[in-house]
Amino acid sequence: MFWQGGLVAACHLDDDNDTNLFLLRFDSGSESLLYHLSELKGMASWKQKYEPLGLDAAGIEDAITAVGSFILKANELLQVIDSSMKNFKAFFRWLYVAMLRMTEDHVLPELNKMTQKDITFVAEFLTEHFNEAPDLYNRKGKYFNVEKVGQYLKDEDDDLVSPPNTEGNQWYDFLQNSSHLKESPLLFPYYPRKSLHFVKRRMENIIDQCLQKPADVIGKSMNQAICIPLYRDARSEDSTRRLFKFPFLWNNKTSNLHYLLFTILEDSLYKMCILRRHTDISQSVSNGLIAIKFGSFTYATTEKVRRSTYSCLDAQFYDDETVTVVLKDTVGREGRDRLLVQLPLSLVYNCEDSAEYQFTGTYSARLDEQWGAIPTRTMHFEKHWRLLESMKAQYVAGNGFRKVSCVLSSNLRHVRVFEMDIDDEWELDESSDEEEEASNKPVKIKEEVLSESETESQQAGAAALAPDIVIKVEKLDPELDS
Repeated sequence: MFWQGGLVAACHLDDDNDTNLFLLRFDSGSESLLYHLSELKGMASWKQKYEPLGLDAAGIEDAITAVGSFILKANELLQVIDSSMKNFKAFFRWLYVAMLRMTEDHVLPELNKMTQKDITFVAEFLTEHFNEAPDLYNRKGKYFNVEKVGQYLKDEDDDLVSPPNTEGNQWYDFLQNSSHLKESPLLFPYYPRKSLHFVKRRMENIIDQCLQKPADVIGKSMNQAICIPLYRDARSEDSTRRLFKFPFLWNNKTSNLHYLLFTILEDSLYKMCILRRHTDISQSVSNGLIAIKFGSFTYATTEKVRRSTYSCLDAQFYDDETVTVVLKDTVGREGRDRLLVQLPLSLVYNCEDSAEYQFTGTYSARLDEQWGAIPTRTMHFEKHWRLLESMKAQYVAGNGFRKVSCVLSSNLRHVRVFEMDIDDEWELDESSDEEEEASNKPVKIKEEVLSESETESQQAGAAALAPDIVIKVEKLDPELDS
């Protein structure tokens, strides 16, 4: 049953996957391009207001036409995929039945049933792949080419090996015979012998060309207000190593402040720096640069204090008032050495002692050269933290509007999603690490895990029954919320 259950299914599945992958971004992408270009065309027509930008209505119209040609070519590819799926399936089914009859094997009744459409599909397959084509004989590769989809996706300037058959297409013939319609700006030009990549590259070049002048005009109208040297890129002339691990920029529109999170790896693995500046450069802010060191974490129920040395792996703003941080306990045992922390900025920028944490250096020099001048505040947490068990957490992303934080493992295979608004006190509620392992109590947070197992040795017994990807939802324990 290889031909029916294997090869036919493989061909069908392969083309079906191509269709799904292609359609995934095609509709939204092409519609967005047309929408934005149409908006630009409207702006270009309003010369009294937008003429200084350098928008060219004719150039934008050419870009819209190029997008239309891309859509036509993409739809052509979809039709080729659909036709290939039907023809392949019908041909190999017919071929399998013919093989069974030649070997005098039993043919199932459902395989003998062929409709007129099936016969047409088989005939189309035979016509496309077994007809005489002398112009293809000298081409590189074999003459018989089952795969018609791949030629559309090759980034080459050569014509298609098997272009679509336009013979008998009344609309195509009508356009070719009408000089007025061929030159009409209302119809998108069609390139039947070119690949999708060729049309896409042409579209990109036309769009870049029509937007080049506005880009130059806008670029020249902008001036640098201030420059704070943070680090030199590793590709610079002096080959200075990259100093910062996760630069993350945040704009607080309410207070008109820019924030930047970073670490200076070679100088300190255990501190996270927060740089903030006012959007109005004429105004200054207190505590413009401060380093955060994570000291201790206290369990809520037993008040046991967890002290260690923590390095900051990643950090992002959860909202305007909170930073979500992933920490690594440098002396903790594996599987229990990662922490997820919510850092309130109200604790960082304490008005009572703000004068003690003023940056005494200068922003005109590189920060790694004046590391000693950066004030350091040690933070101690009694809540807003939890231990990330059995996970080598490395990256974090937070969304305060959706009340969700997402943690990604270092091998990019393990993801945990946390709902952050379940309880304000969402730290790990256990008396000690040893007691936690023994009791295996649930925690005060709803957690959804989508993962491929990172500890195959622990799940070897269930490997035969469990899939590669596991989805687990941990419900809240009512007793913990009471």
